[in-house]
Amino acid sequence: MSLADRVRHPAFLQHVMSAEAAAALIPSGANVGMSGFTGAGYPKAVPQAIATRAKAEHAAGKPYKINVWTGASTAPELDGALAAADALGQRLPFNTDPTCRAKINAGEIDFIDMHLSHVAQHAWFGFLGPMHVAVIEVLGVTADGLLIPSTAVGNNKTWLEVADQVILEVNTKTSARMEGMHDIYYGTAIPPRRVPINMTHADDRIGQPYLRVDPAKVIAVVETHQGDRDNVFATPDENSNKIASYIIDFLAHEMKMGRLPKEMLPIQSGVGNVANAVLAGLLHGPFENLLGFTEVLQDGMLDLLRAGKMGKASATAISLSRSAYEDFEKNIDFYRERIILRPQEISNHPELVRRLGIIAMNSMIEADIYGNINSTHLMGTGMMNGIGGSGDFARNGYLSFFVTPSVAKHGAISCIVPMVSHVDHTEHDTQIIVTEQGLADLRGLAPRQRAQVIIDRCAHPDFRPQLQDYFDRARQQGPQHTPHILGEALSWHERFVKTGNMRPA
Repeated sequence: MSLADRVRHPAFLQHVMSAEAAAALIPSGANVGMSGFTGAGYPKAVPQAIATRAKAEHAAGKPYKINVWTGASTAPELDGALAAADALGQRLPFNTDPTCRAKINAGEIDFIDMHLSHVAQHAWFGFLGPMHVAVIEVLGVTADGLLIPSTAVGNNKTWLEVADQVILEVNTKTSARMEGMHDIYYGTAIPPRRVPINMTHADDRIGQPYLRVDPAKVIAVVETHQGDRDNVFATPDENSNKIASYIIDFLAHEMKMGRLPKEMLPIQSGVGNVANAVLAGLLHGPFENLLGFTEVLQDGMLDLLRAGKMGKASATAISLSRSAYEDFEKNIDFYRERIILRPQEISNHPELVRRLGIIAMNSMIEADIYGNINSTHLMGTGMMNGIGGSGDFARNGYLSFFVTPSVAKHGAISCIVPMVSHVDHTEHDTQIIVTEQGLADLRGLAPRQRAQVIIDRCAHPDFRPQLQDYFDRARQQGPQHTPHILGEALSWHERFVKTGNMRPA
């Protein structure tokens, strides 16, 4: 299919140019909104052309950097290429690229870690400054000038509205038969003019299938013919399967006790191998007629749809392995009736998460014995990826699970610690912690009760005696609502930095 077949509005064809020509239109220092969410729907050609330009400018002694705002993570063609070319001054709100991560932790890129539900509204409020250019991947343009969204919606709606100028990347490789899968809601407004969002079920459609853009803003149209990043998900290992089984047994028990409806509440699942293992467990579990209301639709949720265990799934992006994407494209008519792709200001909306009663499942780096969660930093200082949407779901979900293996670094480090080295989710937002050792239900427990349950059920046996000893001695120091030996709590992390092992010498 040619570009002219995809771009059916004649006025847009007048702006067709190369990626290099489009990159030349973006000045150094610009705030640039780019599409993309978890390796899906990101522009491929223009960012690489910007990187090439930046290298040439640097070689000529002219500094060139831009500030990039996206929906979430992208891919090597965007974050990796720009970071390697020293073309990134600022980055928000989420990143998984290793080159970009290294430069963030070296202080060469200013990274702003944000709740994903905050990004669009902070842009609207003017908190982030002006957006000079938006670079948005689309699958085509209708004869009426409407934009067919790609595999991720993310913040594209907002970027198209707030940007001074727009560059469209039309991806002719991704199937145009996705048209109609999207639900773009245009009812959001700035306080005090906000109105309720008319959604009462996770599969409600409340918007329109297309993105809108002021044609006067469009300064370039660039063709690209390249697929999204291939995601690689490991086959669920023994630990992942144990975590999944604990969650499924817990949900079945909640249903038996009448605390969950028989039809089950909508499910949100974070990204990664453990999350996919949980979805795989649901595939063989006792629950039927499931609904998904999540950020990213991964392989496991596709399996549930195909098997008929899940009726519909709402997300803001589709991020699949190569084999899963081939199945998606081959059976796109089937999936179009069952998948709804929305802006992330809807998929991550805290009020909707609470109203719909979402069951949230997210990963973490470590938890402490009182239920505080670190999901972003290694040893308190090194940024891993960012908080993403976990906070949107954890605080507002009907049930909220945080999951991790109990140890890392081949058993040298405990993921259950006396005090986390960085707090992303406080104990007030944490209901249930799950490792391969067991499940700790923290609902209705005071801090000292929480600590004992977490030590008994989630800590690895190699570290359980140390944690118990710490907790016992902390309680002996006198009346404390949350018993701690502050200096010793922090020394757990210092010990690993010095020796590479949390176990005592």
